[in-house]
Amino acid sequence: MYIKRDLEEKFLSTAGEYSCVLVTGMRQSGKTTMLGHLMDKGRTVVTLDDLDERRLAQDDPQMFFQLHSIPIMIDEVQYAPELFSAIKIAIDKGAAPGSFWLTGSQPFRLMELAQESLAGRCAILSMPPLSQHEIYGTGRNEPFRIDINALKERALCGKSAGLMEIYGRIFRGSMPAFVSGRYTDRDVFYSSYTQTYIERDVKEVVSVSSNFQFLDFIRASACRIGNVLNIHDLAKDVGVSDDTAKRWTGVLEKSGIIFFLRPYENNLLKRTIKAPKLYFSDTGLVAYLTRYSTPETLASGALAGSVLENYVVSEICKTYQNSAKECPAWYYRDKDGHEIDMVIEGDGFVHPIEIKRTANPGTELTGAFRILDQGSLKRGSGAVVCMKDTLSAMNADNFIVPIWMI
Repeated sequence: MYIKRDLEEKFLSTAGEYSCVLVTGMRQSGKTTMLGHLMDKGRTVVTLDDLDERRLAQDDPQMFFQLHSIPIMIDEVQYAPELFSAIKIAIDKGAAPGSFWLTGSQPFRLMELAQESLAGRCAILSMPPLSQHEIYGTGRNEPFRIDINALKERALCGKSAGLMEIYGRIFRGSMPAFVSGRYTDRDVFYSSYTQTYIERDVKEVVSVSSNFQFLDFIRASACRIGNVLNIHDLAKDVGVSDDTAKRWTGVLEKSGIIFFLRPYENNLLKRTIKAPKLYFSDTGLVAYLTRYSTPETLASGALAGSVLENYVVSEICKTYQNSAKECPAWYYRDKDGHEIDMVIEGDGFVHPIEIKRTANPGTELTGAFRILDQGSLKRGSGAVVCMKDTLSAMNADNFIVPIWMI
């Protein structure tokens, strides 16, 4: 079953303007499936997972394009960055909009290569795993904003969900092949995913002496979701050096498995913590790695609060990614103990967000929001994102937003 992607409209409009469009994202986030669904019958399709095609693309890009006519879709293009120079030449000679559709599973490295070789010629879109709006919602995706009219619109597009349904969504995760029902055994799916990821992606980027040790590192990272990154403690738990842990963390980030919220700071907020907070792109992978067997055990386990925060943060970020916008989000924590789970900046305002499991949030949850008044930007409306059933408000400045609405 194909699940309609929120990025479709933006991709098609972009491909109508740019000769080359590159869609990046973590492995199995649905990039190839979406492009296959959108393309017409006249487009050539080549995957560089095919070793013969990969070898030709690497050794003789000109011959590659003589054999494969344009318009073309090239899957997993990160395996042959040599193609970018040939694509640049074709674009400079007047290649039509939409001539080159590219996908790749190593976002940061791919963007670096594309920006070096195709600066100004290639549009780059980032595709996350499925959002809860794509799986359960209706209507048009819009970036999450703390605005009364925008929130009322969101309330019309989501599917209401209670505590255990939310944890069911968290447990199932957001990988299209599993959510769509193509694969039904969750443990087999994620076991295969992690092994394929290590064998195909990690070893392309960095030398790993032990697959088991690297898997332990991913698992240790999953146990730290929602926490400020402490490389030394992470390295100590796995038995590797700090430098190795830092390098492996970079690999996880570059391949889209994890992402970070950076600390919010400006010139008037002096005592902020400098390290980022760690999150996973797919909460289903977190549940698998941390060995939770059901949504019920996850909801009552030690990670219950952290995985809920991870879910909310990632879903908010997806609303921006699926609109082809950079998510202007940070977290705030200072050395005096003030903490705000998420800070979104826009139009000259900062909007604080607190994430809680409760269905009846109290006004004390917004107390830390006032620290932002010391900054250089004006504090706008805030929100407590929680398990309440319906959109509500604490006061004129702070809304209560159900998690299912994101």
